[in-house]
Amino acid sequence: MSAYDVLGRYYDLLMQDMDYEARADYLLSVLERHGEKPGTVLDLACGTGSLSVELARHGREVVGVDASEQMLAQAAEKAAAFPQGQMLFLLQKMGEIDLYGTVSAAVCTLDGINHLLTEHDVRRAFERVALFLEPGGLFVFDVNTPYKFRHVLDGNAFVYDYDEIYCVWQNAFDGESGICEFLLTFFEQEKGRYRRQDEAFAERAYGDAELRGWLRDAGLAPLARYADLSFDAPGETEERVVYVARKE
Repeated sequence: MSAYDVLGRYYDLLMQDMDYEARADYLLSVLERHGEKPGTVLDLACGTGSLSVELARHGREVVGVDASEQMLAQAAEKAAAFPQGQMLFLLQKMGEIDLYGTVSAAVCTLDGINHLLTEHDVRRAFERVALFLEPGGLFVFDVNTPYKFRHVLDGNAFVYDYDEIYCVWQNAFDGESGICEFLLTFFEQEKGRYRRQDEAFAERAYGDAELRGWLRDAGLAPLARYADLSFDAPGETEERVVYVARKE
């Protein structure tokens, strides 16, 4: 089974409270604030394409990249339902992106960077982003903070009860390695019975100094660090932090 096969089928259901329109508006305001010359946007770890569609609704040409075939199939369906949008979806890992040309901006939202579990993987992703950004292009991404892993996720479980599925989402954070393990147990209705399927994945917590250092090493100059969906400086209990960097 490929990564996110089960989660991919139910991702939109589990994320139904996420306001992608507001997130797209925010990202575009960040790009405008930092002087982007509007062009094509690369949506890294685009998942099922909800954010890509919202960016396309604003008239932006979007290239979405994700490593999950299951999620990209749903992204393609959303793109087909919005034919006036200019969207292209590619099955690629973040550290292996290979585009047909350059982009004016790249975004990676909802802790996509945290899914990269080693320094090498993060550095490689930053390098590939820098390679395909136009000179002066912007990279905007967010990360789950160490605070969130330690104080919000660790040891907690979340239950989702819908007609289609019953899902238990468990979390365990190892402070020494910085790795948070997620175990999702799905119970799917099938011919009057429930079928259990488990899916596991992990995220890693990264500190501000190391992220900024790796950006600089990739030729991306850090410009700003914001609390999620705002232009305020992050507080000590911030759960998600947004970074902005420019290709030098």
